[in-house]
Amino acid sequence: MSEVKMINLKINGIPVSVPQGTTVLEAARAAGIRIPTLCFLKDINAIGACRVCVVEVKGARSLVASCVYPVNEGMEVFTSTPKVLESRKTTVELMLSDHNKNCLSCIRSTNCELQTLAEELGCNAQRFFGAANKYPIDNSHASIVRDNGKCILCRRCVAACKNYQSVSVIGANARGFDTHIGCLFEKGMADVACVGCGQCITACPTGALREKDGIEDVIRALNDPSKVVIVGPAPSVRIALGEEFGYPIGTNVEGKLAAALRRLGFDHVFDVDFGADLTIMEEGYEFLNRVKSGGTLPMITSCSPGWVKFIEHNFPELLPNLSSCKSPQQMFGAVAKTYYAEKSGIDPKDIYVVTVMPCTAKKFEKGRPHQDAAGVPDIDAVLTTRELARLIKRQGIMFGELPDESFDTPFGIGSGAGLIFGASGGVMEAALRTVAEVLDGKPLAKLDFKEVRGLDGIKEASYKIAGIDVKVAVASGLKNARALMEKVKNGEADYHFIEIMACPGGCLNGGGQPIKTAEIRNFTDYKAERMSALYNSDRAMTLRKSHENPAIKTIYKEYFGEPNSNRAHHVLHTKYVARSKN
Repeated sequence: MSEVKMINLKINGIPVSVPQGTTVLEAARAAGIRIPTLCFLKDINAIGACRVCVVEVKGARSLVASCVYPVNEGMEVFTSTPKVLESRKTTVELMLSDHNKNCLSCIRSTNCELQTLAEELGCNAQRFFGAANKYPIDNSHASIVRDNGKCILCRRCVAACKNYQSVSVIGANARGFDTHIGCLFEKGMADVACVGCGQCITACPTGALREKDGIEDVIRALNDPSKVVIVGPAPSVRIALGEEFGYPIGTNVEGKLAAALRRLGFDHVFDVDFGADLTIMEEGYEFLNRVKSGGTLPMITSCSPGWVKFIEHNFPELLPNLSSCKSPQQMFGAVAKTYYAEKSGIDPKDIYVVTVMPCTAKKFEKGRPHQDAAGVPDIDAVLTTRELARLIKRQGIMFGELPDESFDTPFGIGSGAGLIFGASGGVMEAALRTVAEVLDGKPLAKLDFKEVRGLDGIKEASYKIAGIDVKVAVASGLKNARALMEKVKNGEADYHFIEIMACPGGCLNGGGQPIKTAEIRNFTDYKAERMSALYNSDRAMTLRKSHENPAIKTIYKEYFGEPNSNRAHHVLHTKYVARSKN
């Protein structure tokens, strides 16, 4: 391995030594100097378009964009001269001249990168006054709302859709002053192959993209005396929600989460970890049955609704490979309106099930066909992690002052296996914990399947289970999923079981999670912090296998009989549909 060449330069008179190939932006950071950015997102959007990160370089004829300008030996850089600051200020003021400035009612107020930068630079929002574009709000999608009146054309959403997800349904339309972000032929987002993952939302620096709001529906249900309102948060909500209340990234606030939900007025505060454990039982035994009976392999997980819609659009010929299991969210609602309704003597029509999800695609999923086990929708409303935080604040609940409380029984009991569903590789590891013990007929000597953990886009492993070499693969981010599916489609993938999650890193980085600024995304591994929180919590739990969950044992004994039974298929399984690629 050749030695990395180091480049010596000065930034604001400070000597800096960095590896060759480093940009001025990165070198400044190494020197403890922050250069603001708007369009730059590490690894996916280095286009130097917004001109906010410009700096002076001695000898250069004009200001240069630090996010794409490489360092050179002996270079002298100045990041905050009057010329630089005036250029940045003018640039931001020009953006504001064509921007919908209803900041007080904007969902991103106080967490808007444009707003923050305008304040830092002392901008005058009315300096440039004249023609301004007017755009209709695209409210067609079940999960995502687009408001181009707040768009600054940074193209971060375009990059996320293309470079993270390979979906590529949005881009720059028209030219010049009329340039705007839109879909092909100006179609609404509901009319293209958008999967609703929400990665465009978390990439956006302003309020131009947001989730479709479900808060008002939930408030109405909570105030309806005829409804029994049940709530359940997903595994990764508890390790991200605290960020909305000032906690460090990756803090597990499970106890305060349960307490806050109870104070919001929900009749029953359950946990979708239970639904994850139930998914493992059905999915694990479905896999076992396919292996034993010569069924379609590799079997592919179906927990991620963004991924499910992606395969329906792009690889319909592989739908037989997809597990027929509903997602944990849908299983949670299905058992609430069947088993729990029957046990409690409540008409399913009078039960209103709310879930709290890290995922915007869950809002689309709840309206899919075959998600109505009791003849009514399994799920009535979905709130993202961000929406729950807004609801808690709106209702005057002092989150940081709450005591730690537990979830209600019976659906408040979850295992560590269910908890790690929030991380890429977590579904696979949870399934292996159960499948290995069932096939081997004895307790596992080691519960941790570390080969499938981590943030790598594609992970592969092979495990000897009951004399069989079980070959598995894990992918997160739909660009990686596409690469893996091409191998399966072409007969080049020798796997038995594949886990796919739509969002890079898994649900912990879902489109409904707290939004991190570009500065955090570019220089902090926030996904790793959230992932560590999940695995640390799993390691600290006594109950770490789905099949050992006492509530799971009870529901099979009292209601389903056994995994994959006829009743289980009716309540817990679903069907898919081939969709247009456009």
